[in-house]
Amino acid sequence: MRYRGWMRSALAGVAAVALLAGCSSQENNADNATREPAAPAAAPAAAAAPAGQVSPSAAISLLLDEPATGVLAAVVDSGTTLQLIDKGVTRPITLPGKAAALAAGKPGEILVAVPGKIVRVDVAAGTTTEVKVDGDVRSAALRPDGTLVAGLANGKVLLLDADGTVRHTISGLSSADAIAAGDDAVVVLDRRQTAIVALDGDAKLGLSLRAGDGATTMIEDHFGRRLVTDTAGGELLVYTADPLVLHQRFPVGSAPYALAYDQRSETVWVTLTGSNEVVGYDLSTGIPVEVGRYPTVRQPDSVTVDDRTGDMFVGSATGDGLQRISADQRKRGQ
Repeated sequence: MRYRGWMRSALAGVAAVALLAGCSSQENNADNATREPAAPAAAPAAAAAPAGQVSPSAAISLLLDEPATGVLAAVVDSGTTLQLIDKGVTRPITLPGKAAALAAGKPGEILVAVPGKIVRVDVAAGTTTEVKVDGDVRSAALRPDGTLVAGLANGKVLLLDADGTVRHTISGLSSADAIAAGDDAVVVLDRRQTAIVALDGDAKLGLSLRAGDGATTMIEDHFGRRLVTDTAGGELLVYTADPLVLHQRFPVGSAPYALAYDQRSETVWVTLTGSNEVVGYDLSTGIPVEVGRYPTVRQPDSVTVDDRTGDMFVGSATGDGLQRISADQRKRGQ
């Protein structure tokens, strides 16, 4: 595993640590201090032609490239249709509700969080299996042991067997909007408290850290770092999970929102919804270093990277198309 120099700022964000009062033992979230969840900025008209190639598309709310196959999944039609895009062929799947999140499942599988269910999609066959969940599912993740985690709109976190049987229910958050469960360390993003919280084993909430002024998106890279956009504060935040520590925080521009990680080039890509841009940062030196900046389609609320090729895709939430910026183009631009 190649960490290079990113550990140099290990204590840079310790001053930002905030324990959410009583969070590891409280049974409900009535006393939590909350805010309205931050949202992407309403993007202006595009000031420059988007980089790369743009294909026509309905408004895209979510994007994910399935790592094992390279099949691109796009959520359109106000969240009720999942499009599987592979080698120029698009296969639509009607979802049983509005999708709130996409996540990688086992190889060849994508998880879709919808109210009352986690939909497991076999991207090669185009078939689905529904795992019933009692609640409005906002996020989902597959753990290394094959079990599932579901985050609910009311803040509950459910630890599930593969068939949906509930092992544990953990309360105390205000909303459970994103989950990163790699290396068996489960970390949850709560947009209403603008905080990230690590689970303490399988029974309760553990350490909680403030996540800027209005955090919206969290992903995990292959080093186990949790990367978070503080959309309200205009920053990129970088955490580790064991223990939960803020290592880096860096101003990145106007209303950063969607995130993707390119492990081929060790670059995190951040969309700026206030300026219709996507910006890449190398995190290895202790402070993010900009390595690329490209104009995007209008309202770039989603971004993903094909792990096999390094090609990056950006989705327009206003119906201005699906953008592809190839790895070769980005290399030439450096």
